[in-house]
Amino acid sequence: MSFMRFLGNRPGEPANADAPGPAALTAETEAVRNIVARLEALPPDVARLLASMAYVLARAAYADLEISEAETSAMEQELSGSGLDSSQTVLVVEMAKLQEKTTGGTSDYLVTREFRELSTVEQRLTVLRACYRVCAADDAISGMESATLDEIVNELGITREDAATVRAEFGDKFSALFGFKATPSGQG
Repeated sequence: MSFMRFLGNRPGEPANADAPGPAALTAETEAVRNIVARLEALPPDVARLLASMAYVLARAAYADLEISEAETSAMEQELSGSGLDSSQTVLVVEMAKLQEKTTGGTSDYLVTREFRELSTVEQRLTVLRACYRVCAADDAISGMESATLDEIVNELGITREDAATVRAEFGDKFSALFGFKATPSGQG
Protein backbone atom coordinates (compact mmCIF):
# COMPACT_ATOMS: atom_id res chain seq x y z
CA MET A 1 0.00 0.00 0.00
CA SER A 2 1.45 3.38 -0.95
CA PHE A 3 1.77 6.15 1.60
CA MET A 4 -0.40 8.49 -0.49
CA ARG A 5 -3.07 5.80 -0.78
CA PHE A 6 -2.99 5.42 2.97
CA LEU A 7 -3.48 9.15 3.45
CA GLY A 8 -6.40 9.31 1.05
CA ASN A 9 -7.44 12.43 -0.79
CA ARG A 10 -6.42 15.96 0.11
CA PRO A 11 -9.16 18.49 0.80
CA GLY A 12 -10.61 19.76 -2.46
CA GLU A 13 -9.41 16.78 -4.51
CA PRO A 14 -11.95 14.54 -6.19
CA ALA A 15 -12.65 11.24 -4.50
CA ASN A 16 -10.38 8.44 -5.63
CA ALA A 17 -12.45 5.44 -6.65
CA ASP A 18 -9.43 3.19 -6.01
CA ALA A 19 -8.89 4.48 -2.47
CA PRO A 20 -9.61 1.85 0.14
CA GLY A 21 -12.42 2.36 2.58
CA PRO A 22 -11.95 2.21 6.34
CA ALA A 23 -12.57 -1.55 6.41
CA ALA A 24 -9.84 -2.17 3.83
CA LEU A 25 -7.37 0.00 5.75
CA THR A 26 -8.22 -1.83 8.96
CA ALA A 27 -7.62 -5.17 7.23
CA GLU A 28 -4.29 -4.00 5.80
CA THR A 29 -3.21 -2.64 9.18
CA GLU A 30 -4.13 -5.93 10.83
CA ALA A 31 -2.16 -7.83 8.17
CA VAL A 32 0.92 -5.74 8.91
CA ARG A 33 0.48 -6.32 12.65
CA ASN A 34 0.29 -10.07 12.04
CA ILE A 35 3.52 -9.98 10.03
CA VAL A 36 5.27 -7.96 12.73
CA ALA A 37 4.07 -10.41 15.39
CA ARG A 38 5.56 -13.31 13.39
CA LEU A 39 8.84 -11.41 13.06
CA GLU A 40 8.86 -10.71 16.79
CA ALA A 41 8.36 -14.43 17.40
CA LEU A 42 11.76 -15.16 15.83
CA PRO A 43 14.60 -15.79 18.25
CA PRO A 44 16.23 -12.40 18.96
CA ASP A 45 19.62 -13.39 17.53
CA VAL A 46 18.01 -14.60 14.28
CA ALA A 47 15.91 -11.44 14.01
CA ARG A 48 18.98 -9.23 14.54
CA LEU A 49 20.96 -11.18 11.95
CA LEU A 50 18.16 -10.91 9.37
CA ALA A 51 17.55 -7.23 10.11
CA SER A 52 21.21 -6.34 9.80
CA MET A 53 21.51 -8.41 6.61
CA ALA A 54 18.53 -6.61 5.08
CA TYR A 55 20.00 -3.26 6.08
CA VAL A 56 23.37 -4.07 4.45
CA LEU A 57 21.53 -5.05 1.26
CA ALA A 58 19.57 -1.77 1.37
CA ARG A 59 22.83 0.10 1.88
CA ALA A 60 24.25 -1.46 -1.29
CA ALA A 61 21.05 -0.73 -3.21
CA TYR A 62 21.00 2.93 -2.08
CA ALA A 63 24.65 3.58 -2.93
CA ASP A 64 23.58 5.65 -5.94
CA LEU A 65 20.90 7.44 -3.87
CA GLU A 66 17.99 5.52 -5.32
CA ILE A 67 16.60 2.03 -4.97
CA SER A 68 15.09 0.71 -8.18
CA GLU A 69 12.33 -1.85 -8.47
CA ALA A 70 14.91 -4.32 -9.80
CA GLU A 71 17.08 -3.76 -6.72
CA THR A 72 14.07 -4.16 -4.43
CA SER A 73 13.17 -7.43 -6.14
CA ALA A 74 16.77 -8.60 -5.83
CA MET A 75 16.76 -7.79 -2.10
CA GLU A 76 13.54 -9.75 -1.66
CA GLN A 77 14.99 -12.68 -3.58
CA GLU A 78 18.15 -12.65 -1.46
CA LEU A 79 16.11 -12.77 1.74
CA SER A 80 13.60 -15.33 0.46
CA GLY A 81 15.69 -18.27 1.61
CA SER A 82 16.26 -16.87 5.08
CA GLY A 83 13.30 -18.54 6.74
CA LEU A 84 10.90 -15.63 6.26
CA ASP A 85 7.67 -16.06 4.35
CA SER A 86 7.00 -13.76 1.39
CA SER A 87 4.99 -11.18 3.35
CA GLN A 88 7.65 -11.01 6.05
CA THR A 89 10.36 -10.67 3.41
CA VAL A 90 8.56 -7.75 1.75
CA LEU A 91 8.06 -6.02 5.10
CA VAL A 92 11.70 -6.49 6.16
CA VAL A 93 12.95 -5.17 2.81
CA GLU A 94 10.66 -2.13 2.94
CA MET A 95 11.70 -1.39 6.53
CA ALA A 96 15.40 -1.70 5.63
CA LYS A 97 14.96 0.58 2.62
CA LEU A 98 13.22 3.20 4.74
CA GLN A 99 15.93 3.03 7.41
CA GLU A 100 18.67 3.35 4.81
CA LYS A 101 17.01 6.33 3.13
CA THR A 102 16.39 8.16 6.41
CA THR A 103 19.41 7.30 8.59
CA GLY A 104 21.81 5.55 6.24
CA GLY A 105 24.78 7.84 6.51
CA THR A 106 24.88 7.64 10.28
CA SER A 107 23.99 3.95 10.63
CA ASP A 108 25.79 2.27 7.73
CA TYR A 109 29.06 1.59 9.51
CA LEU A 110 27.44 0.54 12.78
CA VAL A 111 24.93 -1.88 11.28
CA THR A 112 27.47 -3.42 8.90
CA ARG A 113 29.87 -3.95 11.80
CA GLU A 114 27.03 -5.45 13.86
CA PHE A 115 26.34 -7.92 11.03
CA ARG A 116 30.05 -8.81 11.08
CA GLU A 117 29.87 -9.53 14.81
CA LEU A 118 26.73 -11.68 14.45
CA SER A 119 27.80 -13.68 11.39
CA THR A 120 30.29 -16.28 10.29
CA VAL A 121 32.85 -15.68 7.54
CA GLU A 122 30.70 -17.79 5.21
CA GLN A 123 27.61 -15.67 5.98
CA ARG A 124 29.60 -12.47 5.35
CA LEU A 125 30.74 -13.75 1.96
CA THR A 126 27.15 -14.75 1.16
CA VAL A 127 25.95 -11.24 2.03
CA LEU A 128 28.74 -9.66 0.00
CA ARG A 129 27.69 -11.70 -3.06
CA ALA A 130 24.08 -10.70 -2.35
CA CYS A 131 25.13 -7.02 -2.25
CA TYR A 132 26.82 -7.42 -5.64
CA ARG A 133 23.69 -9.08 -7.06
CA VAL A 134 21.53 -6.25 -5.71
CA CYS A 135 23.82 -3.60 -7.21
CA ALA A 136 23.93 -5.50 -10.52
CA ALA A 137 20.14 -5.97 -10.62
CA ASP A 138 19.85 -3.24 -13.24
CA ASP A 139 22.65 -4.95 -15.21
CA ALA A 140 25.39 -2.49 -14.22
CA ILE A 141 27.41 -1.56 -11.14
CA SER A 142 28.15 2.17 -10.99
CA GLY A 143 31.24 3.80 -9.55
CA MET A 144 29.26 4.88 -6.48
CA GLU A 145 27.99 1.34 -5.97
CA SER A 146 31.51 -0.03 -6.38
CA ALA A 147 32.82 2.36 -3.73
CA THR A 148 30.04 1.34 -1.32
CA LEU A 149 30.77 -2.33 -1.96
CA ASP A 150 34.42 -1.67 -1.09
CA GLU A 151 33.34 -0.01 2.18
CA ILE A 152 31.12 -2.99 2.97
CA VAL A 153 34.04 -5.37 2.32
CA ASN A 154 36.24 -3.45 4.76
CA GLU A 155 33.56 -3.18 7.45
CA LEU A 156 32.73 -6.89 7.18
CA GLY A 157 36.41 -7.74 7.62
CA ILE A 158 36.58 -9.75 4.41
CA THR A 159 40.09 -10.50 3.17
CA ARG A 160 41.37 -8.86 -0.01
CA GLU A 161 41.65 -12.24 -1.66
CA ASP A 162 38.07 -13.22 -0.89
CA ALA A 163 36.80 -9.77 -1.91
CA ALA A 164 38.70 -9.97 -5.21
CA THR A 165 37.22 -13.40 -5.92
CA VAL A 166 33.67 -12.14 -5.36
CA ARG A 167 34.31 -8.95 -7.35
CA ALA A 168 35.65 -10.98 -10.28
CA GLU A 169 32.34 -12.87 -10.46
CA PHE A 170 30.68 -9.56 -11.40
CA GLY A 171 33.46 -8.13 -13.58
CA ASP A 172 31.19 -7.70 -16.60
CA LYS A 173 28.82 -5.47 -14.60
CA PHE A 174 31.29 -2.62 -13.94
CA SER A 175 30.34 -0.60 -17.00
CA ALA A 176 30.01 2.77 -15.28
CA LEU A 177 33.62 2.73 -14.12
CA PHE A 178 34.88 3.04 -17.65
CA GLY A 179 31.95 4.66 -19.41
CA PHE A 180 31.00 1.51 -21.34
CA LYS A 181 29.77 -1.97 -20.67
CA ALA A 182 32.44 -4.60 -20.92
CA THR A 183 31.77 -7.21 -23.56
CA PRO A 184 32.84 -10.83 -23.37
CA SER A 185 35.66 -10.13 -25.85
CA GLY A 186 36.89 -7.23 -23.69
CA GLN A 187 35.97 -4.60 -26.28
CA GLY A 188 33.47 -1.85 -25.47
